[in-house]
Amino acid sequence: MIELAPSILSADFARLGEQVRAAGEGGASVVHVDVMDGHFVPNLTLGPPVVKALRKVTKLPLDCHLMIEHPDEFIPAFADAGADWISVHQEACRHLNRTLHLIKSHDCLAGAVINPATPVDTLAEVLDIVDYVLVMSVNPGFGGQKFIPGTLHKMRQLAEIRSRRGLSYRIEVDGGVALETVGDVVRAGGEILVAGNAVFGNGDPTKNAEALLKAATEAALLKV
Repeated sequence: MIELAPSILSADFARLGEQVRAAGEGGASVVHVDVMDGHFVPNLTLGPPVVKALRKVTKLPLDCHLMIEHPDEFIPAFADAGADWISVHQEACRHLNRTLHLIKSHDCLAGAVINPATPVDTLAEVLDIVDYVLVMSVNPGFGGQKFIPGTLHKMRQLAEIRSRRGLSYRIEVDGGVALETVGDVVRAGGEILVAGNAVFGNGDPTKNAEALLKAATEAALLKV
C-alpha cells in the first residue's frame, strides 16, 4: 500500500494546522516530522512541544524522524508528546538494537534510517525488529534538495531481502520525492513517500498531495 507522508519541514509554520489538514484532505495518511539538533545534521528544527501541538490538530499518525545525536535521551519525550512512529539513524546509534526496542517499549512503531552513503547491509541484524526502514534519498539537513538516483538500488535491495527472509518491514523514502521522481521510487519498492516541497512548496497542498498520490499509485499498478 502506497502512503504519502508530507514533511512539515516545508510547511508554513504560521498556518501549520491548516496546512496539515489540507494535505490530509488530499490523501496524505501520515505526517512526517523532521527533528534536527544542529549536531548530527547542519540544521536546527523542532522538538516535542511542536509534536504535542500537532497532536491536537490531526488524528493522522505522527512520524518523527530523529536526525539527532543521542536519540535514546529524547525518545520518551517524543512518545509522550504524541509520536506514533519514531525513526533513528543507524549512523547515530551505537546500540541500534537497544534503541529500536526502546522505541517499541513506548508503544511506537520503530524505524531505522540510512543516509545515502550508508549500505543496506549495516541493518542486516535489525531488519527483524524494525517496522519500517527509511532510505534517505538526499543527505539530511535541509528540505528542497535534489533526489539522488543512486539510492534507488537500496529500495530494491530492501524489497528483495524482505521477500527472501519473510520479513514485514515497510520501505519509506525521504528526499527529493516529487512528480518527476515518485514513479522511479515506487517502482524500486518505496511504499511510504515523504514529500515536503512537493506538497507545501508551491500551490495548494490538497491538490499537490492528490497529484503525487495519483502518480505514485499509477506507478505501483505498472510495477509487476
